[in-house]
Amino acid sequence: MPRRDKNRRDRVDGVLLLNKPAGISSNQALQRVKYALNARKAGHTGSLDPAATGMLPLCFGEATKVSAFLLDADKTYRVVARLGERTDSGDATGKRVEAADVPELDFSAWQRLLGEFIGETTQVPPMYSALKKDGKRLYELARKGEEVEREPRPVHISLIELLEFKGRRLVFRVRCSKGTYVRTLVEDIAKKAGTVAYTHSLHRESVGTFDEVDSVDWVRAQALEPEDLKALLLPPDTALQFMPGLSLTSGESERFVSGQAVSGTVEPGLVRLYNEADEFLGVGESDGAGSVSPKRVFRLAPASASPV
Repeated sequence: MPRRDKNRRDRVDGVLLLNKPAGISSNQALQRVKYALNARKAGHTGSLDPAATGMLPLCFGEATKVSAFLLDADKTYRVVARLGERTDSGDATGKRVEAADVPELDFSAWQRLLGEFIGETTQVPPMYSALKKDGKRLYELARKGEEVEREPRPVHISLIELLEFKGRRLVFRVRCSKGTYVRTLVEDIAKKAGTVAYTHSLHRESVGTFDEVDSVDWVRAQALEPEDLKALLLPPDTALQFMPGLSLTSGESERFVSGQAVSGTVEPGLVRLYNEADEFLGVGESDGAGSVSPKRVFRLAPASASPV
């Protein structure tokens, strides 16, 4: 990526949908793009393991305020599982620790088995995870050969479909809630089938309403000039399209951005707020009885504003 002035940071507001390659961490990808844009502030919306690929929404400036909403969003993955082998980490980077025969199930039988995981369920988080126990990351303990008790956590699987089955290779697509560990899901699927497995590869296809078809390839992102890369940024409110929208009068807009509740007839829950010029103001919370309280105010720079 082109070099930027280290002594000057630009105001950059927006979301970049990056197709992260394998071999780099989510934070490394974020920092590279932040440097290329010379942006002041940046954050991502949920890490992908270094070995994983796929959509990684990167948020800059005021768009970092949408991160919390995207962290809560459902995500879709394409998963390649290796049957008959288990690794200590649950993925291809780990050490093989167990082998087992693979049951002779046909495509339809595997699809029925996968379907049993749709809905509400619980997972025991893997030891190779960033969760903490007594102030230490679980993966730090796992690397020392230690294992501690982990409490099951509720997760929701809204979609799971078999894409391919051949020999020891099982490929499926899953749409799941935040906090779902796909490595654990693969192990649980194998256990139900009477064998073991690990996640050979993992590719994230969507985050919330964002689909990978709109993401920019890592190689292309590195080759773009800063202004061309900036042109790919999406407005912050594109990440919040699952919320209803509400337009405010000029007076109501002023009250909202100053932290006061405004009137609005909308269902209870979160809502996007806009002024009379259709400019995004932020997120409010409706009580369903005609009042909307500010939840997150966005102070976006005018499109023509120059960096300072």
